[in-house]
Amino acid sequence: MTEKRSKYDTDPLDPDFVRRTEENLWGAARAPRPEEADQSRRDSVTEEPTRRFDEQPADSYPSVFVPPAYQPPRPSQPQPFTTFGAGPHQPPAATSAPPPGPSSPYPGPPHAPHGAAPTSRPVARLGIPENFAVMLPYAPFYIGLIASLIELAMVPSQEARVRFHAAQGLALHLAIIAISVLFRFVALASGSGFGSVLFGLAATIFLVVSMIRVWQGKPHHIAPLDEPARWLREKIAPTE
Repeated sequence: MTEKRSKYDTDPLDPDFVRRTEENLWGAARAPRPEEADQSRRDSVTEEPTRRFDEQPADSYPSVFVPPAYQPPRPSQPQPFTTFGAGPHQPPAATSAPPPGPSSPYPGPPHAPHGAAPTSRPVARLGIPENFAVMLPYAPFYIGLIASLIELAMVPSQEARVRFHAAQGLALHLAIIAISVLFRFVALASGSGFGSVLFGLAATIFLVVSMIRVWQGKPHHIAPLDEPARWLREKIAPTE
């Protein structure tokens, strides 16, 4: 049963207290208050549906607050490997052997290729096999020095391999002699010949290794002796 209340009942917990009081004071024909009218207008307007931040219209700019959607990487076409940049790999064209010149340690005709083992054919004007002729200039104990001078003075220019090793062996022996003399002066000044003995042993081992490499047909090119060897090969011309 509904509890009866008087107009002087001021219970703040009564939700209809303000409405009943105004009706008793002003009557039923009271105009609505501004906040009530505004509330009614707001209620009459259709509320726009809620839109998510990650749903942007097609004609709007992307928001900086919405992370971009993940897109899987597209499979790329495999590119052929090339060391010259992008593009299809072109196989190197077959090239012939470089022509003999100053950069080649074996200048001369094609019968003396770089790295081919020396043969046993007799060398012109010497009569000894080619493999012995290219090995003798590196013989230790001054044997190679004499053999180099003989070969440079007798072997014609067509024997490019023999003349190359003769000139290189002669330049090597002259360099060993010059360094040995320097070590002897150092030994006289210091009173110890250990450095001279050690250098002589190392020079002998190097000459023996050079003989073995040339005999086996392996390339034996001493780069620091290029200029002296070329000068000796040009100055000591074969006798006619």
